[in-house]
Parts: sequence; structure tokens; C-alpha cells
Amino acid sequence: MQIQQISAFQVDLPLHEGSYKWSGGKSVEVFDSTIVRIDTDAGITGYGEVCPLGPFYLPAYAGGARAGLAELAPQLLGRNPLHLEQLNRHMDWCLKGHPYVKSAVDMACWDILGQATGQPVCSLLGGRYGDDFVLYRAISQESPETMAGRVAGYREEGYRRFQLKVGGDPETDIARIRAVSAELQTGDILIADANTGWLSHEAMRVIQAVADVDVYIEQPCASYRECLSVRQHCRHPFVLDESVDGLDMLLTAQADNAMDVVNLKISKLGGLTRARQARDLCISLGVAMTIEDSWGGDITTAAIAHLAHSTPAELLFTATDFNSYVTVSTAEGAPQRDNGRMAASELPGLGVQPRPGVLGDPVASWSR
Repeated sequence: MQIQQISAFQVDLPLHEGSYKWSGGKSVEVFDSTIVRIDTDAGITGYGEVCPLGPFYLPAYAGGARAGLAELAPQLLGRNPLHLEQLNRHMDWCLKGHPYVKSAVDMACWDILGQATGQPVCSLLGGRYGDDFVLYRAISQESPETMAGRVAGYREEGYRRFQLKVGGDPETDIARIRAVSAELQTGDILIADANTGWLSHEAMRVIQAVADVDVYIEQPCASYRECLSVRQHCRHPFVLDESVDGLDMLLTAQADNAMDVVNLKISKLGGLTRARQARDLCISLGVAMTIEDSWGGDITTAAIAHLAHSTPAELLFTATDFNSYVTVSTAEGAPQRDNGRMAASELPGLGVQPRPGVLGDPVASWSR
């Protein structure tokens, strides 16, 4: 089997709640998603998606995904999409770094592999654990009272795990954590996610002020060393996210006892192939995981679902349902939230069929 054509589509994904806000005054109202279609000479077509969380979160931006594809895609024509490790090594040879550019290509090739073998991607990633898996709900950064007021509505949707966006003024963040914590019920879990927004001394002030609160602390500072320093003075369960961008950092963090949970973002790692490697290493090390991505719609959510559903339940801390946050559906057959939980499709591949009327015409295409 050979890749005959690669096409890129651009889709805007507005948010149901109008905007999404996190540390440092960052916010997004409409996400810019790139969907990749790969056509093969065997008549099988696969789809992938990459959607950075704006240009000011990770070293990734929407226009960069499409610019990177212009460099990369011509070098992939004629390659076998089923040989995933070879393909990823070739992408790394053709384009140094920029893992998010490669993510949608790799995701589409997993979709092709699943269709070619008649298996859902989660079966290829290790097999399905249980009937479904647990989701979390991010609470966009607002006043303490507003954030606390959102908990009841999210709980009605079935969520029991709440990721609170902090990383601002320490006094306000302390009030945010306490206000939301007061709304929790038995069995609920609270994560205070600073998204690198605190300096070390600010993080220390917050964790000392909420020492009596049952809360996870996530990625308090920008650098790994700052986070490690905070971790060494913190009694709360600790989550790393932005600092862990590959197997080397994952191994370093485990050796330093720098985390209890790690967030694995598919596009940050370069696609499902590399995310699976990180996931399997975490399984071997006994490290709990959140399976997610930077953002996305139906196709990204499908990929998250397959990776999460093939992760042992005792090591899956939680996962994300990004298509619940946005107003535009880009594909039929995508997994949907059901009482705060989700299940991967049992159809071959990712199990999704993109909506041509939503995708429109490709913004770029490369063919043999």
C-alpha cells in the first residue's frame, strides 16, 4: 500500500461557552483546526486532526501545522502508511522537531491501518479495557464565584473530575480553589491546573494556603526544575503536563519522583505512535495518566478515545472529550460523552466519517 495523496482542510471550532481562558490572561474563542486526509492506492482513506491551543500555549500554532505539512507531505508520497515506525522515522528525518505537524499524519495512518486490518484502533493499541472510561471537565478561568457556580451544571452532565484553571494572582487562585472545593461531593476530584502560570514563590504560597484542601496540583511553573522544586515542598498529588514532551523527560521525571500523574497530549508527542510509546512506558513504570491533546474536534476526540480505552483503567486518571466543548461537528461516528464517560468506536480504524460539507475544499493538497 502506498500514499497517493495528502490533503489539508481548515475548520473553525467555536466554543459553546464563548471562550476558554487560562493562565496569563490567555484565551481562545474559536479554535483553528487542521484536518488531514490521506488517500492510498488501495482505496482506503484515513483522517487525522491537529488543533493547537492558540499560538501562545505550546511551541505550536495552527498556521504552522499547515506550513509544516507543505514541507513534509511531498516527502511522504509513495510511502507505506501501514509501516508506522518507519514512517515516523522518515518524518523525523525530513522535518526536525515540530511534532505537532506530524501528529495528524500519524493519526490518519492509524485510521488506515485499522481499516486495512478490520480492527478499531484501540484494539491495535493494546485492546479495550472495560465498557468505557472516565472524563474530566475543564473549568475556564473566571472569578472564584463564577467558577464554583459551574460545578453543579457540569456534575449534571456526569462529570466528577474537575480541572480548575488557575495560574493567576495567588490570592485569587487560593479563593478559586477553596470556592470550587466547597462545591464538591464525595467521589469528586479537583485538579488545580496552573498551566505554567506561577513563579515558584507564588506556587509555594498557594499550596501552603490550601494545605487542608483535597486537590491535585498541576504544572505550577514553566520549567521542569521549578516544578520539581515545588513538588519537593508539596504534600498534594502532583501532575506534570507541559514539561513532559517525550520519553526522555518522562524518564527524568520518574527518576526524580517529580509527579504522581502525567498528562500525555497526542500532538505534543507527535501522534498516536509516539503517544502509545509514552503510554506503555507509563504502564511499565506504574504512572497514572491523563490521555488528551492540546485541543480538537471529533477526529481528535476519537483518537483520544482509542488511546484512553486501550489504557488499563487503574492507570487512566482521566481523559478529555473536546468535541463536547465546541459547536461544530466535523465527523459522523465520533464518540460522545455519556454521563461523564466515553467509549471508543468499535468500527475499523478511528470509526469516524468526516462531513464533507463542514470540511469544504482542501486548503492544500499534494499528490503523486
